[in-house]
Amino acid sequence: MDAPETKYARSGDVNIAYQVAGEGPLDLVYVPGWVSNIEVMWSYPPFAHFLRRLASFSRLILFDKRGTGLSDHVPANELPTLEQRMDDVRAVLDAVGSERAALFGHSEGGAMCVLFAATYPERVSALVTVGVYAKRLRSDDYPWAPTAEEREADAEALAERGWSEIDFAYYAPSRADDAEFRRWLGAYLRHGASPRAAAALLRMNSAIDVRDVLPTVRVPTMVLHRAGDRDVNVEEGRYLAARIPGARFVELPGDDHVIVGDDLDDVVDEIEEFVTGVRPMPEPDRVLTTVVFTDIVGSTDRAVALGDRAWRDLLDRHHELVRGELARHRGREVDTAGDGFLATFDGPARAVRCACAIRDAVRALGLDVRAGVHTGEVELRGDGVAGIAVHTGARLAGLAAPGEVLVSRTVTDLTSGSGLVFEPRGEHELKGVPGTWQVFAVA
Repeated sequence: MDAPETKYARSGDVNIAYQVAGEGPLDLVYVPGWVSNIEVMWSYPPFAHFLRRLASFSRLILFDKRGTGLSDHVPANELPTLEQRMDDVRAVLDAVGSERAALFGHSEGGAMCVLFAATYPERVSALVTVGVYAKRLRSDDYPWAPTAEEREADAEALAERGWSEIDFAYYAPSRADDAEFRRWLGAYLRHGASPRAAAALLRMNSAIDVRDVLPTVRVPTMVLHRAGDRDVNVEEGRYLAARIPGARFVELPGDDHVIVGDDLDDVVDEIEEFVTGVRPMPEPDRVLTTVVFTDIVGSTDRAVALGDRAWRDLLDRHHELVRGELARHRGREVDTAGDGFLATFDGPARAVRCACAIRDAVRALGLDVRAGVHTGEVELRGDGVAGIAVHTGARLAGLAAPGEVLVSRTVTDLTSGSGLVFEPRGEHELKGVPGTWQVFAVA
C-alpha cells in the first residue's frame, strides 16, 4: 500500500489535511499527539508498517490537527481549544462520509478523543487510547504530571533552541541509538510545527484537564499504556481506565512514549481485537522460499580501471537491468550490497530462469555475473531474510565461475519437468553450512 493522497476538509475558516487508507468494514480515526505530519508519517518504514496494519482491518482516517503539519497554521494567540479540534474531527468525518468511527488517540490526541466520545457518542463506535493523560499539570490529587514550572521551562527551551534539544532517550529509549529513527523523528517534528509554534501548543496542552469528563464516556473503551513510559506515567493510564465506566486497561511492556516504539505490532494486535472482536493470527516467521544471490565478477578491478564516476554509472545500469528481470520473474529484492543482489522467489524454476536472464542481460554491459540458487526455509526478519538457506545460496554463488549459475540438489529436484537442464558439479562443503552438498550448474 502506497501513501494515500492528502485531501482537505473545511472546518470553519480552517483547512484540515486528511488521508484515507484501506477499505475495511469499520472506520478508524487515528489522532496523533502534539504535532504531526501525515505525509512524513509514511516516510519511516516502521510507521508506514503500523499504518498499513491499521488499514488492513479498517478504513483508516488520518489528519493533522489545525496548527500542525499540512493543516492551516493558526496565530499563536488563536490556538485551538479542544472544542475546536473536535469540530475538526467532525469536519473530516463528514468529508469522508463517515457516520460512525472508532477513535484511536495518542498522548494529547487521546484527551481530545475522550472529549469527543463523551460529547458525540452516536458517532463513536469505540475509543482506544495509548500513552494518554487526564491532565497535564501536577496537583495534589494528580501527582504524576510535571509541574507548571517544568512545562514552561520545556516550552522556553523549545522556542529558543528548536528541535535540536529533543531527548530521544526520554521519549523513545528503544530507538534512541537508531540513526535512521533519529533523522526521521527530527524531520517529522520540523514538518509538524516550527519551534515557536510547537512551544505555543505545548503551553496550550498544559491546560488540558478532562478528569470530569471521564465518568461521562459511554462507549466501549480500551486504555493502552506502556509500563515504562517516561513522559506519561503508567499510573495516569490506570487513572484514566478506572474512571471511564467499563474501560479495559492493558499494560504493555516497553518504555517508549512515541507511538513508533519497538512493540508496534503488539499495539495493533490489541486494537484490532478490541474494535473487530477478532485476535489477528500471528504472522509466520519462517517460510519456504527460493533465494538467489548474484554478484559481478572482478568488480574491484573493473572499478579501479574505470574510475569512480564511470563505475558508478555502470553499476546503476547493472542495477536497472537486474531489477527489470526481478520484476519480470516475480522476484522480490531483499538486499543490495555493493554489486550484489539477494532476491527471493515463490518458485524455484522462476528463480533459476531469472538468474540466467540476469546473467545474459548484463553481458551487454561487458559484465559477467555469477549466481547461486537454493530453496529452503528462511527466517523472516522484517523485510529481510536469514537462516541456513540464505547462507547456502550465498556460498553457491561464491563457488560459481564467471557467467555460471549454480544450484543445490533441492532446486534440481523441485524443478523436475520444468525443462531446465543441469550439469553436476560434484559434492562440496560450504563454509558455515553443515554437511556436504551436491552442486549443479544450469546448462
